[in-house]
Amino acid sequence: MLKPLTGLFCPFAHRANLVRHLKGLDNFIDISIVKPYPKDDGTKPGWPGWRFPKTDDEYPHATVDKLFGSVFLHEVYFKADPEYKGRYSVPLLWDKKNNTIVSNESAELLRWLPGAFGDMVPDDKKALDLYPEQLRSKVDEMSEWMQRDINTGVYKTGFATSQEAYDKNIIPVFGALNKVEKIIKGNGGPYVLGKQLTELDIRLFATIVRFDAVYVQHFKCNLGTIRHDYPVLNAWLRNLYHNVPGFRESTDFKHIKENYTKSHKDINPLAITPRGPYPDVEDGAKTDWSKLEAGSVTMPEVLEYEAKM
Repeated sequence: MLKPLTGLFCPFAHRANLVRHLKGLDNFIDISIVKPYPKDDGTKPGWPGWRFPKTDDEYPHATVDKLFGSVFLHEVYFKADPEYKGRYSVPLLWDKKNNTIVSNESAELLRWLPGAFGDMVPDDKKALDLYPEQLRSKVDEMSEWMQRDINTGVYKTGFATSQEAYDKNIIPVFGALNKVEKIIKGNGGPYVLGKQLTELDIRLFATIVRFDAVYVQHFKCNLGTIRHDYPVLNAWLRNLYHNVPGFRESTDFKHIKENYTKSHKDINPLAITPRGPYPDVEDGAKTDWSKLEAGSVTMPEVLEYEAKM
């Protein structure tokens, strides 16, 4: 039996948890969920790492470690390998039969999980194929630059330690957002590649659902917002969040906001969590995609980067 351990705050862990929901496994595959903060004890950055609550009532939607009763996530890593020297990251998939870690790589789990549970997947969810053969080349091509410029681009921007590094890294984020805005519009929605939900929607959603709520202010990604500057992306986000089961259910804004604002002491030393924007995702509505016009951030540097992609 495979048992996932995760953090609801992490966009990369969100990918795997979202697949769990989309494949109808949330009622069958139980998960252990770490608290969103703190990550360190002040003696060493990042140490002792993510921790589980003492009880399921300590922090909303965080759970005790249902595998071993661990206090810290690193204890699970050490059970698989007492000499482990890597990062104690989420998501983590544990194999109870072989008593070891299967994977802690979100992109790998995103590709592998949909077919990993066989007959446990409800009949009405078995046909969902997030990596359809006829779209694989497009999924692979877009995944590369989305990961580079959007999924990790917000982190390269937010954790920049100089003005030069910040200025360099923020431009690709919005150049890529400009591009994906046009792609979704060109494909006619409601998904990135048109009428079929794919991995790309999951990869993109985990970042975009956090964008206005966290990355605009906390990571200084404020050349524009999804709800103001990208009407197509905003419609795409609202549809997934409000109308497609699994997206809203796997999104926890308390975990998301408090993780970033209360565990990045160098960025937000007073650990004050902003209340907005309100609502976290604008209300859902049926959208006439033919009437939407693609938006963009028109800063010359952003347009120049977009043109080179």
